[in-house]
Amino acid sequence: MITMSKSISWSSLWKKEDWWALWIGLLIFFLSLPGYYGVYLLGWVPRVAVPWMDPLKSVVVVGQLTMTKAYVGLNPILSIVFFYLFLLAILTAAAKAMGHSVRRFAAGFTIMFILTFGFWWLFGYAYFNATPNQYAKLHITWSIPVGAEGILIYLLIIGLLISNLVFYKKLPTVLETGARTEWYIKTAIVLLGALVGATSLSYMSLAVTLVERSLIAIVTAYLVYWPISYLVSRRLFKLDTKWAATLASGVSICGVSAAIATAAAIGAPSIIPATVSSIIVLFAVVELVILPFIAATILKWAPYAAGAWMGLAVKTDGAAAASGALADALISAQPGLAAYKTWVMSTAVMNKVFIDIWIGLWAFILAVIWVTRVERKPGEKVPAIQIWFRFPKFVLGYIGTWLILWGIGFSVGTVTAAKFMTGGVTPQTELFRYFFFALTFMSIGLTTRFRTFREIGAGRMIVAYVVSLTIIILIALGLSIALFAGLPPPK
Repeated sequence: MITMSKSISWSSLWKKEDWWALWIGLLIFFLSLPGYYGVYLLGWVPRVAVPWMDPLKSVVVVGQLTMTKAYVGLNPILSIVFFYLFLLAILTAAAKAMGHSVRRFAAGFTIMFILTFGFWWLFGYAYFNATPNQYAKLHITWSIPVGAEGILIYLLIIGLLISNLVFYKKLPTVLETGARTEWYIKTAIVLLGALVGATSLSYMSLAVTLVERSLIAIVTAYLVYWPISYLVSRRLFKLDTKWAATLASGVSICGVSAAIATAAAIGAPSIIPATVSSIIVLFAVVELVILPFIAATILKWAPYAAGAWMGLAVKTDGAAAASGALADALISAQPGLAAYKTWVMSTAVMNKVFIDIWIGLWAFILAVIWVTRVERKPGEKVPAIQIWFRFPKFVLGYIGTWLILWGIGFSVGTVTAAKFMTGGVTPQTELFRYFFFALTFMSIGLTTRFRTFREIGAGRMIVAYVVSLTIIILIALGLSIALFAGLPPPK
């Protein structure tokens, strides 16, 4: 039986990570919005001038990149200090509201900021990232051509080295507190909505087409992924129903969030989502390191399909968005494909976000099935509002920022709006978006411990996950090509 009654805990508005990702993302977005009129409230933030050759010109102030060249006299060092203090203030306030130790989080975030910004600057050096089309301007003849987004991979590797070599036995608590992977990536995705909204104003028909095909891809994937994963776990590896359902949701929907939501919906003991989540995160790193390079090689003839493949195949929001960003950088750097810049990443995130939207519905469906079919507990009632409880709130920010910019565009003209937004609004939001992505990569590295494979003693689950994931990656590739190959380039 399904009921509508269940009290709403309003405290979740200031106690849950999802909500704080939304609030912080929207705060940054609205502070950036006056840039449309030439008022740059966040124009003082710093940006590493990737790729750089001269250390004295390696950091620029974002306001100097806008249409009116604001904050020209601001020292980049002061800009970095202001940036750190601004992020420290808003994130620490949020951490306190969520019940974390202010002192511990402030210390952890400070270390995260130093590591992330420091290595962003270091790997911004041209030889670490410049693409071939930049060689002549930089007067160099070689580099590791990963592009600006490829620096994120360096941050991931640094995090892995720190976690698995420097702190092999146990990651210090202060680093665990500061490495908030899901929080950072959710905030970044809210801000990504602004980039997608501003960019797509000039390509409305293409944006609508991508939305339509992404929805078709997600519905098709749901009907195929979950049953296959569940049957593989039950029939081939003999996992019990709760292990199989949690693993199937994690591998087929969106990773950790889906595994946790499913476990809660079916009443699984805490060891199940904890173990499945560890497996998901470990293999998400493997996907992140491998799949973008494969996509850039075999799907350069179909860039949108490459992005969709990342969104449909890579688990966890952070890894999927990051994979899309890396595939975007690798593909758009190739001859004749520069027009696809941001579109590969946008397609990946679009598919991933649509997957996230369905977490709540799928958790609700499983809750109903478990109560009425599997466990058959007489009188058990499932509140319909559970759909809202499971809905990923940060998605509201992604959609909201996108629609706000579209609303402005439709009211004043899309071409004019796009010009002023990309010249005034997105230079500010993009800096924060990129830095939250960078924090995400560093956090993924710091929290991924390879010894976890052995410690959790989950051999059968790992093999079941790998088999299911392999099948899903191949199906996702086919779906991506079928739905996204052949779409015209942005014009």
